[in-house]
Amino acid sequence: MADAPHLCLLGDANSPHTRRWALEMRARGWRVSLVTARPEPLDGVEQRILAPVQRQTDWLLRAGAARRHVRALAPDIVHAHYLTSYGYLAARCDRHPLVMTAWGSDLLVTPHTRPWMRWLTGWILRRADLLTGDSASLVEAARQYQPRAPVHEIHWGVDRARFNPTPWEHKDGLHIVSLRAWEPNYQIATLIDAFALASQQLPGVPLQLHLLGGGALEPALRAQVHALGLAPSVTFHGRLDDAGMASVLARCKISVTVPASDATSVAMLESMACGLAVVASDLPANRQWIDPDLLVPAGDAPALARVLQRLASDNAQARQAGERNAERIALDGDRKAQMDRMDRLYRELLP
Repeated sequence: MADAPHLCLLGDANSPHTRRWALEMRARGWRVSLVTARPEPLDGVEQRILAPVQRQTDWLLRAGAARRHVRALAPDIVHAHYLTSYGYLAARCDRHPLVMTAWGSDLLVTPHTRPWMRWLTGWILRRADLLTGDSASLVEAARQYQPRAPVHEIHWGVDRARFNPTPWEHKDGLHIVSLRAWEPNYQIATLIDAFALASQQLPGVPLQLHLLGGGALEPALRAQVHALGLAPSVTFHGRLDDAGMASVLARCKISVTVPASDATSVAMLESMACGLAVVASDLPANRQWIDPDLLVPAGDAPALARVLQRLASDNAQARQAGERNAERIALDGDRKAQMDRMDRLYRELLP
């Protein structure tokens, strides 16, 4: 790939999203390198490693090293993932064309924590030549800063060869799944409380809850499950690869994603692709994908329990919701189509 155009990504090498993006672009003929503070081996991708980052302010101290790495790599395009960390570093590198992708909280939450963070976010955005976000709400939030670059909605998409529907009649019992990390934003404790309420209201229905993702709240969540007497009905799977996730999803009928803040969730799209009924928090990004009657206020366990009860009591409704979800992903959620669009946008930036 000596003559291939060179794409330099700035992002976390241990993030599945960054890794998938890098591999998708390699498959489209790009030479890909990665500047990262969180390294992890990735076949065919040269990595330049920054000093570890422990606090948000550490990013301010990594700009010099990032600039030296990018200068040495001399890529044709620089692309930063996550505005308020790698986006800042890329802006300080002052190399163009420069692409930036917002992931969610970096644009919907962090800029609103302090006035100087809002100013800095605007400064970062105005240095890009192309901006992307994975939901209409992210695109609109970026445009509020009046960037000089065009803003495109490009979402991560789903590998439909791996995530696809299992025949409904092959699913035994009623299994519910969450693919979200065990971190505060994702409200797993709310889901457990709702599951307990739904189980009490449906004593004859053998409900099972599968928790994937892993995270810092594991001890507290396990204690909560034990205190509620739910241990026989809740399985903590932790972090699984794509094959492991697909295997669990194949057993389930309902997927729950109820974070307090989010853009378009890949976990939600993967659940939809597998033909599950999806219950989600009532956020702008989720309204693009999920029927209104399956949206609930974030943090509202009784509201979530009522929707779970309704789906658990009406197999036909759950099945129809799952079928609609799979059809929607086939139409709008294919990863190949999204990455093909991104490849075209990149090539339009080349001299």
